[in-house]
Formats: sequence, structure tokens, C-alpha cells
Amino acid sequence: MDRYCVMGNPIEHSRSPWIHARFALSGHNLQYDKRLVPLDGFAQAVAAFRAEGGLGCNITVPFKFEAAQLANHQSPRAQLAGASNFLHFRADGIHADNTDGAGLVNDIQNNAGVALAGCDVLLIGAGGASAGVLGPLIAAQARRITVANRTLGKAEALVARHAALAQSHGVQVDSAELAAVQMPYDIVVNATASSLSGAGVPVSPSVLKPGALALDMMYGPAAAGFMDWARTHQATPRDGLGMLVEQAAEAFLLWRGVRPPSAQVLAELRASLG
Repeated sequence: MDRYCVMGNPIEHSRSPWIHARFALSGHNLQYDKRLVPLDGFAQAVAAFRAEGGLGCNITVPFKFEAAQLANHQSPRAQLAGASNFLHFRADGIHADNTDGAGLVNDIQNNAGVALAGCDVLLIGAGGASAGVLGPLIAAQARRITVANRTLGKAEALVARHAALAQSHGVQVDSAELAAVQMPYDIVVNATASSLSGAGVPVSPSVLKPGALALDMMYGPAAAGFMDWARTHQATPRDGLGMLVEQAAEAFLLWRGVRPPSAQVLAELRASLG
């Protein structure tokens, strides 16, 4: 049986094993577990899983930057992001990729039914989550993307790293401090840990165009506050469950060579969660 896992800290809440078990029903004999990794023991945990015969793993907070640095080979997506949520163990070493951005774009466009082309997008946060999705948002031909962060320098560095890609796609990408963002956007994506910590929404409601899509990368109770805020201000709320399933589908494709039925599995997951 082929073995995969998700590594993180915390990890108990992860739905990834359930998702990959559903994907495997399409005719794949695999086992997918979740592993709690000590904060100072990521490299050792990866080496141990590989030695046990593991073929690959998904990576969640707070190890995405370490995962990219650990790999012998990085995909262009992982190189641009500087972070990885996907490792594949091969004969020539550890291969890293980042499927978060593809997951977000696929969820917005295929599941939420919102075309990114020509849209103004506000990306809240400049950490690993934002680093993983900015490139694919640019490739999807958004008209303008603003990266807003509490520390402006961090947002500026992320934008600068993507400047060549943005220019090649004709997309305007800029940075701003959170408190300075006031103009309205078609799509607002919260990529910070504010929901996870129970903090308030870090931007003014003026950033929401009427009917804007407001998506929090968190899901479940953690996303409830952001989604309530979106509803209160006449926006369309969405949690990160679809992104979770779609990034997992991209990982499954890279590992197994087959794209699983992500829309079906997302519907099943939402039903199971009530």
C-alpha cells in the first residue's frame, strides 16, 4: 500500500486524510495519515517517514518554508513562493511543489463560479499562505492585486519577488499597509491567521464592493467571524474548505497522475460537516 501523510503543528483538525481517502476510491490503494511534528523536528520527521517507505507528504503550518528549503528539487511554483505544501520522495531526492495557489484559483473559478480575469483582488497577509497563492492569482489574469500586510516591508518583498511574473501577464500588483487599504475590491482573500486566533477582521469593510467574494482560507468555526463580517456588509462569504479540497486534488494529481473528482468530494465534505 502506498503511503502518504500530512505534517503540521497543530494537525488534529486536519481533514486531509478524509479527503485523500475519498480520492483513493477512484481505484488507488493508498494510506494517508496525519502526523504531529515537533516545532524543532521537521527535517527529522520527513526523514523518518521517508525511511518508513512513505512516498510523499503534504505540509501545513508552520513548516511550509522549511519544506521548500529541505527539498533537492523545487518546482517553479515552489521557487516563486519560497514555500512548499507538497513533497514527493523520488530516487533522485525530495521534490517540492506548492499546490495552494492552484487550489485557491480552482475553488474561486470552478466551485464559486467567479472568473478572476479582470478582477481587482485584495490579498490580506504576506506570509507563507499569501506567498503560495500570489503567483497563480497573477497567472489567472486578475486586473489588479494588492497585497496588504501589517508590516509593509514584508508585503513589498513579496510583491517584488513576483514583479517579473506580473509584468509578463500585464497584471498590476502593489503593496499596502492594512490600515491604509480603503478602495473596494471584487475579491477579498484573508490569508492571515487572524481567524484562527479569533481576532477581528483586519481591514475596513470599505474594501468590499457590493456582492464581492470574501474568502477566508480557514474553514469551520475559525472562519465564522470573517464570513459573518462579509454577510453583514453585503458580500458573498466563502470559507477555505474548497481551497483545501482543490489543493489536495492538485497534490493527488502530482503523486498519482490522475485528477480526482474534487467537486464531488467537496460536496460530500460539506454535507458531512453539516
